[in-house]
Order: sequence, then structure tokens, then C-alpha cells
Amino acid sequence: MTPHRVDTKPIDGQKPGTSGLRKKTSVFMSPHYLENFVQAIFEGTGGASGKTYVLGGDGRYFNDRAAQVILRMAAANGAAKVIVGKNALLSTPAASNLIRINKTDGGIILSASHNPGGPDEDFGVKFNAANGGPAPEGMTEKIFEATKSLTSYQILDAQDVDLSTTGEVMLGAMQIQVVDPVADYARMMEKIFDFNAIRALFKSGFRMRFDAMHAVTGPYARAIIEDELGAPAGSVVNAVPSPDFGKGHPDPNPIWAKELMDALHAEDGPDFGAASDGDGDRNMIVGHKAYVTPSDSLAVLAANAKLVPAYAGGLAGVARSMPTSKALDRVAESLGIDCYETPTGWKFFGNLLDAGRATLCGEESAGTGSDHVREKDGLWAVLFWLNILAARKQSVSEIMAEHWAAYGRNYYSRHDYEAVDSDAANALVAGLRDRLGDLPGQSVAGLKVDAADEFAYDDPVDGSRSAGQGIRVMLEGGGRVVFRLSGTGTQGATLRVYLERVETDPARLQDDPQEALAPIIAAAEALAGIKEHTGRDAPDVIT
Repeated sequence: MTPHRVDTKPIDGQKPGTSGLRKKTSVFMSPHYLENFVQAIFEGTGGASGKTYVLGGDGRYFNDRAAQVILRMAAANGAAKVIVGKNALLSTPAASNLIRINKTDGGIILSASHNPGGPDEDFGVKFNAANGGPAPEGMTEKIFEATKSLTSYQILDAQDVDLSTTGEVMLGAMQIQVVDPVADYARMMEKIFDFNAIRALFKSGFRMRFDAMHAVTGPYARAIIEDELGAPAGSVVNAVPSPDFGKGHPDPNPIWAKELMDALHAEDGPDFGAASDGDGDRNMIVGHKAYVTPSDSLAVLAANAKLVPAYAGGLAGVARSMPTSKALDRVAESLGIDCYETPTGWKFFGNLLDAGRATLCGEESAGTGSDHVREKDGLWAVLFWLNILAARKQSVSEIMAEHWAAYGRNYYSRHDYEAVDSDAANALVAGLRDRLGDLPGQSVAGLKVDAADEFAYDDPVDGSRSAGQGIRVMLEGGGRVVFRLSGTGTQGATLRVYLERVETDPARLQDDPQEALAPIIAAAEALAGIKEHTGRDAPDVIT
């Protein structure tokens, strides 16, 4: 086993986004591409010598091969130890937990989250810091700078490590600990939630369906929901991780989880449904004939947090990403706690959680979490809902109706225009940016503009400033439109348009969301000229 240095040169475009570096799988499999980025991670974070890391991924195509390369590179770079999930599998929240409980120097997670997988689809690599959360902007910038000056990378000549059995093995001078990917995570969940109450709920005849979408959460959900909590066998479906996610799209929303939606809206459907994504950090919540938006779900969790043992003492504060609806703000106000508004990207919650300023946080893109780890956590959110249902002994529909009656309803939707020509998308945003100062006081599609800006975030913990985080247009009566370009795709640009309207009339709390938002949708088109810029008559995805 001989470490050696391989000559290379910088590869353009290796700038990590909010969730690491994502490209087509074929790009990562091209000569030196993966190796260059991994070497840049080591060099951009102060070197690997003597350090301990966590390694694992969501099982998508190339996950197993990439893990072997990274292990050989870690050994050649002098790492002392790598904790890796059996078969190189780890959900993202489970990886965060392992980083934290083992006090490692960070972790490398192999995933493109909710993006499709396969030889012609997407792959991703991200570095999580020692707090278990995604690398902060300063760290990702150092990694990016390292990618631009690489002349070589280090790798060990060695055979593949057997990752199919738990235990310890040496790779050169580096120790590898292969662990059960589920065990520590399951123990953490049992400490947070009232498992006895949830067991009693299932014994009462309560029925649920959890769609793991052929992704990494399947083994976790079966072990916890079926084996530990006693849900009937078969409650968890699509539970075996697949390199191409069963040729599906592992994004838990009503479009890509249509089978689950159909099952929950059938007359004899289950009482409760949920889904998770490729790497296990996102979730979708559905009751019988009742879809719960991620924004509403976050607000309900905050409003009912005292029903969960870990949060019975109250919440220090809550946080949401800027595009997420303001339903959480109303709950925070009633609880007398702070509600922080951050840019999109889970890393922005890390400082708030580490400083004890927030306990729960979430994003409209189906991510919710708490201070138990430093990542969003899909299965945790599902267990949180089960705990609430067990304690309140009501249906999802009844809980939502009572919540809206108490706080009002923030009608909310996100319209995604995917794979838009990048120049056209940037021109749309630039046009809005140029008009921000003139918009207040104008009428668009019959609605008056109260205010308009480009969101910037001043971190209350470290004082850092993040500018250019999305265009916001506030409309009369509490309406809002947000325009933002997403960095989670691998081709073209994704234009996300977030639409919101507050309703407090008790007679209008059960309207169809798209109908309730029709005036806001018309205002968004009038403001931005979406059809003109994108050539699209309608969004590709509505959530």
C-alpha cells in the first residue's frame, strides 16, 4: 500500500453551492474530477493529517466507487480514521449525528439530495464541518480556491475495502470503522420522541404509509417505524435503496410522490402519509385527503412542540428561510420567541443552532429540523408528526383546521421553471433588480406594491453578511412574491417563484391554494414577464 502523488491541473466549475458540488454523474466519473475536488476539500480545510472523518452517501449510482476513492485519498493524505456507513450508506442527518457524537473533524457526504440518480443523472459531494452542518461560506470559498490551484492529488495504491461488514480494518496507517448506518440515529430518535405513545397509536389501528422513494431512508424507516414502533409490515414502501431510485425522482412533493398522494386521497386511504428524499433530509406530510405544505408543517411543529419530550421545556427560538411562508412568524409571535429569517441553504441555520438562539428551523423546500443535528431531517419530521397525532388524538385535517383558525392561513405555493436558459433567467432577475426602487406604490395586476428589495442577511451570531439572496416584492394585504434562481440543479437554471397570501376570514380557510393565489400569480407574471423570458406557458413543477 503505497501513497503516491498524481499530477493534475485545475478543472473549471468546481465551486460548491449551498449543498456541495453537484454535477452529472458522468462528469464526476471523468478523469481526475472527483479526486481533484476531494483533494481541494482536504487542502481547503487545513489538510487531513491526523484527522477523523465520517463518510457515506445515499446509495445513488457511483456512490460505492466514489467511497473507495475517497478512503484511499484520506489514507494517502494522512487521515487517522474514517467512520463509514455499511456499504457506504448514510442518510445526511445520520451522518451529521455521527460527526457530532464522535467529535470528528467533519464528514464527506455523497449525494445530490432530491435530484435523480443513475449513470445519466446526478451525483454530488459535500463537506460537512465539525458541528455536523454543511460547510459555511467561508469554508466553501477556501475549497473553491483550492480547486483553482491544484497541481496534484494524493491517493493510496490499495485494493477495495470490504464495507459490507461492520467492524474495524486498517487501510495503510488509517483506521476504518464500518458502522451500522441506522443504529445511532435510531437511538437518538428514541431520546427525542415519546415512542410509547406512538406505539399505542399504531396499536389502536392507526394506518400510515411511508414512501422511501427507493432511497436511503428506507432502512431507517423500516427499522424505526415498523420494527421499533410496531407499524404493520408494509407500512414503509419502496424501502430498498436503488442506484437510480427505481428510475424515479426522489423529491418528496405531490408531483414526484404521486402514488403516495393517490393512496392518501382514496376513500379507504391510510390515516397518515409521508415521504422522504434521496439522502433522507427532506420530507412530505400528508393526511387522509389533506396535503400539508412544508411551510405549514414547520408552523404546526412549532405550535405543538411541547407535546414532544425533547421540546417540552419550550423553544429557544425558531428560524425559516426567506422564501418560506410567514406562517411560522405568527406562531413565534404567539409563543413570545424570536423568529429568524435566513437565506436559503441549511448552513445558515448552523450558527443560530450552535448559539442556542433557535431550536426548530425549516425551509419551504421540504426541509425541517432542530438542534438535534445540524442538517434538515426528513424522518425526524415524520416522527414529530406521529408524536403530535398520538398526543392530540386528532386527524391531520382536524389539526390543520384548528391551526388555521387560531393563526390564519398563509396560502402558499412555489412555481418552478426548470432547465431555463441561464442567460434568460439571469436577465429576468436583473430586470427586476433594476426596477426595485421604482416598484413601491405601483399597481401590478390590480395589486399595490408596498415594498420591494433584494434580500440580504446579516448573521446575528458572527456578523457576516450574505447579499443577493432573492428578489422580494411585498403586496398590499400581506401578499408576497419572491423570485430566486436555484443552485441545486445540474443544467441550465431553475427559476423559483414563491407566492404567498394571508387569509384570516374563517369562511375562506379551506379554499384551493392555486385559486386563492390567483391574484398573486397574475402579479408575478406582470412583474417579471416570466413567459417572455423563459418561453414557458406554465411552471414545470407546482408545489
